[in-house]
Amino acid sequence: MFKKILIANRGEIACRVIKTARKMGIKTVAVYSDADRDSLHVEMADEAVHIGPAPAAQSYLIMDKIIEACKATGAEAVHPGYGFLSEREAFPRALQKHGIVFIGPNAKAIAAMGDKIESKKAAAAAKVSTVPGYLGEIGDAKQAVKIANEIGYPVMIKASAGGGGKGMRIAYNAKEAEEGFQLARSEAKSSFGDDRCFIEKFIENPRHIEIQVLGDKHGNVVYLGERECSIQRRNQKVLEEAPSPLLDEKTRKAMGEQAVALSKAVGYDSAGTVEFVAGQDRSFFFLEMNTRLQVEHPVTELVTGIDLVEQMIRVAAGEKLPFKQADIKLNGWAVESRVYAEDPFRNFLPSIGRLVKYRPPAEGKKDGVTVRNDTGVFEGGEISMFYDPMIAKLVTHAPTRAAAIEAQAGALDAFYIDGIQHNMPFLAAMMQHPRWRSGKLSTGFIKEEFPDGFEPRAPEGADLITLAAVAGAIDHLGNARRRDITHQMAGRSISFAKRRIVKVGDATVKLEAMGAIPGPYYISILNDDGEPTKTLEITSEWWPGEPVWHGTVEGAEVAVQVRPIANGMLLSYRGMQAPTFVYTEREAELAALMPVKVAADMSKYLLCPMPGLVKAINVTEGQDVKAGDALAVVEAMKMENILKAERDGKVKKISAQAGDSLAVDAVIIEFA
Repeated sequence: MFKKILIANRGEIACRVIKTARKMGIKTVAVYSDADRDSLHVEMADEAVHIGPAPAAQSYLIMDKIIEACKATGAEAVHPGYGFLSEREAFPRALQKHGIVFIGPNAKAIAAMGDKIESKKAAAAAKVSTVPGYLGEIGDAKQAVKIANEIGYPVMIKASAGGGGKGMRIAYNAKEAEEGFQLARSEAKSSFGDDRCFIEKFIENPRHIEIQVLGDKHGNVVYLGERECSIQRRNQKVLEEAPSPLLDEKTRKAMGEQAVALSKAVGYDSAGTVEFVAGQDRSFFFLEMNTRLQVEHPVTELVTGIDLVEQMIRVAAGEKLPFKQADIKLNGWAVESRVYAEDPFRNFLPSIGRLVKYRPPAEGKKDGVTVRNDTGVFEGGEISMFYDPMIAKLVTHAPTRAAAIEAQAGALDAFYIDGIQHNMPFLAAMMQHPRWRSGKLSTGFIKEEFPDGFEPRAPEGADLITLAAVAGAIDHLGNARRRDITHQMAGRSISFAKRRIVKVGDATVKLEAMGAIPGPYYISILNDDGEPTKTLEITSEWWPGEPVWHGTVEGAEVAVQVRPIANGMLLSYRGMQAPTFVYTEREAELAALMPVKVAADMSKYLLCPMPGLVKAINVTEGQDVKAGDALAVVEAMKMENILKAERDGKVKKISAQAGDSLAVDAVIIEFA
């Protein structure tokens, strides 16, 4: 077994590999760019080597720097993680020349399967069902449109060397095909150093299901069940689960055996994933093979009990797989949420900055439920514009799908982040979505269910009562604390009953808070006549200043995020986010008389929707534009975003130019 390995990656996956290596007694070497000098993976590793400037093309993507780091530290093997060099055929070949082991598949298998065009050809030769498409090299946008017209819309344009949603576009007409090809090609070049793209038929209302395979260097290959990754946005996975709610045992076996047959045909000898697009009728077609560890591998680990990183290391060291296909059993259900630095209220645009507070939920197993948080960040660290915006992968495992979803909902409620925008309000809302809970999924889920973008759920029903009760308990505790600080009623145990008007968003709840400190508290919900309709018992050890209120409401565990705002608090719970104010009856009367502040009209300006780099300005001053015209292109976190005119107008002034780095809401164009 290896004594020391180097991880040629960063962030969450580098930390993940280090944890397993440490468990196996293997020392680790981290590599880092200028932007990652103070990163968590650097802190966790036994050694760390600086490899260059922040852009990946000048650091993490340069093989010679990785090899030099191995030589300098005596690392015997390299784990590539995912992304970067993980699917470059040339990388294991270069390592081999220097006597360094690649912890991944052999170069021949990467060549056969890692390139999406070649993998389609190999799958077709092996008589694997594939999606109709054009696998030849496409020279320019004009040819791309011609091919798309012949295949029939909609089509998917994909980077041959791509992954992670980069270099992918769906086109429903010739204009979108031309524009999508140019963008996919540009993103592919900047992210992977390879601008080749191919086009295939886009199957509508599909599901994305993938089979995890694991092979060794002795000809053994097994499949470890499936993962469903149908909840996607811009072709990037958001939620994953294992197993799939769609498959039955017969389909699972058929897909697994096909994945194994394909893997054996190319001599696959590590962890890999064979991806399929599936119809609602359980029909399936080969999509591609990822010759690396997948981002979503934790859900497979939790339902099988197999550490995939450990098996990759052991296989690379020449060991045989310690189990056969008959030994693989799926136990329970696992759900994974990808926590991203992006603003769900601004169409999920990237967010960068410092993590002023980062408080993930407690990890571990309790009452049959496991909570796991794979992350590469820490409180006080920064989210950089140079890399993927992932903050963490939050995973829960339970005996049933419903229990795993409920555990995920609770864990998201307890996950507190401040300083940047993040997508947890959306993830929390997804856990409550009836279609998600029913398992009726497709890759178009988010577009279909949120056609006008995401807005937090309005508090209503039992959730409204829970939030009002928590607000009442917080106010009750605050009043008692103030009495204690000012020594009112000193030396006396007093139980105060106070009526309050609680405004939760646009809803109003009347209640009465009772109970001596430290509790339990009793919150009575009152009707319009002031008569109690129900009384809730609340217990909590929360104290003012803590970012998450933990306690029980009528015996059920509840976690509510609490952020102070002027004269009130912003409460976040189960996908709801509501400014909340607790008033006396007189205060409520006066608050109703206060004027409402109206936001400034910015409709005559094109504002930068996210921190990013201006790649192009497509208009000139004085130019007339029509609704839908491309105005500018802004790149952030390896994704290019076209900013289009929302209505007809005339350009009055251009305040930015290509190459400018802009902050969020910076003015790009002013209209007449």
